[in-house]
Amino acid sequence: MKRTLFLSIFICLCSVSYNQVIKGTVFDQKTREKIYSASIYFNGTFNGKLSDQDGNFEIDISKNISMPLTISALGYFSTTITDYSPNKPLLVYLTPKLFELNEVVVNAKSHTRERKVNLTIFRNEFIGTTGNAFNCEIINENDLKFIYDSKDTVKAYALKPIEIENKALGYKITYYLDKFEYIKASSLFFFKGNIIFNEDLTTDDAKKQLFERKRKSAYLGSRMHFFRALWVDDLNNAGFTVKNNANETLGYKKIVVQDGPNKKSIKYKGDLGICYYSKNPTSYIVFQKERVFFDKNGYFDPAGISWEGSMAQQRIADWLPFEYTVKE
Repeated sequence: MKRTLFLSIFICLCSVSYNQVIKGTVFDQKTREKIYSASIYFNGTFNGKLSDQDGNFEIDISKNISMPLTISALGYFSTTITDYSPNKPLLVYLTPKLFELNEVVVNAKSHTRERKVNLTIFRNEFIGTTGNAFNCEIINENDLKFIYDSKDTVKAYALKPIEIENKALGYKITYYLDKFEYIKASSLFFFKGNIIFNEDLTTDDAKKQLFERKRKSAYLGSRMHFFRALWVDDLNNAGFTVKNNANETLGYKKIVVQDGPNKKSIKYKGDLGICYYSKNPTSYIVFQKERVFFDKNGYFDPAGISWEGSMAQQRIADWLPFEYTVKE
């Protein structure tokens, strides 16, 4: 009887594990040809796979089941899928970056001086200017292409993914850049893309301790820290206070909506000021959507929020994978 019960439980566990695997195929939207070596991953994590020579892939979603799935490939725009099921294979079609390629070729004359200036702007806005940024290196900077059709706006594209080595936090990462624009007169910028963490560079104990100190410093007071604390209704203990435009303190029930089992959104009519161990807001959430989904691991819908203040200064050099946990 015990053996039968154990066998039944084992079969059930295997079935549950198997049912957390998504299968699919990646195609070129224009030619309908299958794409080899496309990256299938959860944005901001270590969890990623590559499509095989027939464009097919399998990926375990058990640890990221509430997050959207991202598919990227060399020379294509990334696409994000929110509606997926283990019971239905995905057919994914990627759009080639042909228009941007033509635009770059037409305008890519000899701009040595301008390129040097643009690279500095790109590094500052993309990597950041914090202490961690000075220990970050873009390994394949030559793959960055700038468009010189405007003196007021810096535009950058990359047909190949950008490879970055973060020697401050101890990560190797890949960023699929879809768009980058910086307006000089107003210092406004916008970049869009997706990131996957490839490798943890920790080796000996001394480096592990150094990386951990810097990772913890980058985490505390970050957007990830905020949303994790908000998920468990523990903002006060985490050091956060949320205020509206009238400087009134808002509690969990005023800004969080339960969308269903293990699904939550942040919602408020107006901007939210975030104080981290301070009396006055140092960061601001500006809503781009009526309600914005967020997860217990700190993920949030990036299209639903724009940031101002100190949290807006956190760029690639200060980003952590969603697998990160604080070691006490």
